[in-house]
Amino acid sequence: MTERTLSMIKPDGVSKNVIGDVIRRFEAANLKVIAIQMRTLTKKEAEGFYAVHRERGFFSSLVTFMSSGPLVALVLEGEGAILKNRSLMGATDPKQAEAGSIRADLAGSIEENIVHGSDSKESADFEIPYFFSQLALNG
Repeated sequence: MTERTLSMIKPDGVSKNVIGDVIRRFEAANLKVIAIQMRTLTKKEAEGFYAVHRERGFFSSLVTFMSSGPLVALVLEGEGAILKNRSLMGATDPKQAEAGSIRADLAGSIEENIVHGSDSKESADFEIPYFFSQLALNG
């Protein structure tokens, strides 16, 4: 089934200059970029985006990291886009990620792991409009 998912190239990916490499991997897997923007989140915006993790011990450092510099937010569309994107990214901990995945190849640590991707349709339904208006998605 064709679906949409949110993916982000996090501030570490932007600072490492791997935006093109990450997007190339999405496109090679038949995921179409239908919306894209670069922006820097405020702490408040990062807190809102990651509100589901508010009670977890890593919340504060995650918010600080995600608001530390520019990121690239993308909406990807394709067959099974959510699971395909998750597979391309690899495990959250790059040391556990499958060889050839984005995180295994490019990430430095579990916290600075280059990319984010929606983990379910419900997450995508929250995350996509957090960054993109309906108008941006219908262009």
